[in-house]
Amino acid sequence: MSQKLAEKVAVITGGSSGIGLATAKRFVDEGAYVFITGRRQSELEAAVSQIGQNVTGVQSDVSKMADLDKLYAAVKQQKGKLDIVFANAGTGGFAPLGQITEDHFDKQFDVNVKGVLFTVQKALPLLQAGGSIILNASIASTTGSPAFSVYTATKAAVRSFARTWSVDLKERKIRVNAMSPGIIPTPGYNTSLGMTQEQVDQFVQSSIGNIPLGRPGTPDEIAKAVLFLASDDSSYVTGIELSVDGGLAQI
Repeated sequence: MSQKLAEKVAVITGGSSGIGLATAKRFVDEGAYVFITGRRQSELEAAVSQIGQNVTGVQSDVSKMADLDKLYAAVKQQKGKLDIVFANAGTGGFAPLGQITEDHFDKQFDVNVKGVLFTVQKALPLLQAGGSIILNASIASTTGSPAFSVYTATKAAVRSFARTWSVDLKERKIRVNAMSPGIIPTPGYNTSLGMTQEQVDQFVQSSIGNIPLGRPGTPDEIAKAVLFLASDDSSYVTGIELSVDGGLAQI
């Protein structure tokens, strides 16, 4: 069977659960060697065990420059090159205008904007000509959700990065695209957003009527879209936002 990522080396931040873990599994199945990051060592080790082969876990917080330096030092030492970056790590939180604190703002912009920027910038010395960068954005950047303004602003910035970096890197034939998930229940709803499982279930059920496909998505459905953007299947695609949302933000 043809492997779409044979001999490719990939970095996936936030790869220890949810969308990142599903993408890491699919990348390895398609022939890639994957470096995944996560902030919690026990969760990272469990993810490496699940993936099973052709994977290295590096404990890392993308908002910390020293941690990113450690990540890319490991890539350089073990593989000496990089072909794909999936800047997936992110965080979120709810706060209505009037109740937004500096900490609430800083936490999300540090991870979702600063972290994405330096995840990509620090990868450039290793990233091969013709490589692919995928940024995890969100359909939230184009919709108005109550008490979610800081998060949606961070994701609008990520969408903008895909446009400007595709121009910045055009001489190296490096493609940069944003992938925007819709409603994809993952552990992040509990850990980052602080929602109980009951709240997650209620949110999903209340949203289904607005999704043309009539259901939430799965992490593996997002992973398949990321694989498309990472592989030569999308060789003439750069600067786009690929919405993988069951049609939610499209109608």
